[in-house]
Amino acid sequence: MKVGKKYAESVKSYEHSKAYDLTEAMNLALGTAKAKFDETIELHVRLGVDPRQADQQVRGVLVLPNGTGKTKKVLVIAKGDKADIALAAGADYVGAEETIARIQKDNWFDFDVMITTPDMMGVVGRIGRILGPKGLMPNPKSGTVTMDVAKAVKEVKAGKVEYRLDKTAIIHCPIGKKSFGAEKLTENFNALMDAIVKAKPAAAKGQYIKSVTLTATMGPGVKVYYNKG
Repeated sequence: MKVGKKYAESVKSYEHSKAYDLTEAMNLALGTAKAKFDETIELHVRLGVDPRQADQQVRGVLVLPNGTGKTKKVLVIAKGDKADIALAAGADYVGAEETIARIQKDNWFDFDVMITTPDMMGVVGRIGRILGPKGLMPNPKSGTVTMDVAKAVKEVKAGKVEYRLDKTAIIHCPIGKKSFGAEKLTENFNALMDAIVKAKPAAAKGQYIKSVTLTATMGPGVKVYYNKG
């Protein structure tokens, strides 16, 4: 596989197989972020669970202490007072049946997160097959199906992230931008790792945290030595 010059230089700048302490790993990951744009720093955690088992799922939401560095566009599906509250809280778009029809007919997806009230889930469910593959389907577990739409909107705007296990037992999640600097990124890292450790399923046996890796958008992975959980 052919890789770019900057990527190749980054790979040579550290021992790829070695797990570094967090401070060193964070600095190495930041050092590999050589693109002209403000790269995202991502956390990848391999867990010792079986993602095929319902009682070993790991999923949750968290407002990162320093946000994600990305302002997400929020669509709220609600009516009446809840629609007014959502607008006042900072939602980018608020609608009901007409908005669902627009998504269905016009393939409109100018939003990053959809929030809805429970009474509107029947309407939203009409396009579940469209929303699901895009990761946009509202879910009570992620806080996007709620009567408290103001809180939900504000949390998304403040930098709420959802972490969930994929089919290979790995959690992938952004923890901020390169411009945050090591200190703020480390605070976000610790908050997210603490949440993942607390979310350990009772059915999980053996070593829970198998590996932890930091990577910039265009950079190689840097292994982190992590011995909690």
